[in-house]
Amino acid sequence: MLKNNNRNNYGQEMQTDLFGADPVPAYRPDPDKVRSRLHKILAEARAAKRLPWEPTTVSLYRTIFPQMTNWLPDDEGAQLRFQFEEELARLEAA
Repeated sequence: MLKNNNRNNYGQEMQTDLFGADPVPAYRPDPDKVRSRLHKILAEARAAKRLPWEPTTVSLYRTIFPQMTNWLPDDEGAQLRFQFEEELARLEAA
């Protein structure tokens, strides 16, 4: 029996493929886990007197930190982005 809806047996949303393949579950990260990871990165930055990461890690965090905040409420994400950029500026000036 074919299902014609966008949910799997577990109620997860499914994304359909442009070429007719079976839909795959849409990825929805746990906001609490995202929040925890962002706060961990921010705490590392706040505790440091100079950049605590290798340049490649700084580059990675500059990319993924703002993206991860998109999974949180808008106001909370904006505040975390602001705090992260503020800490990076402080550490780069040190």
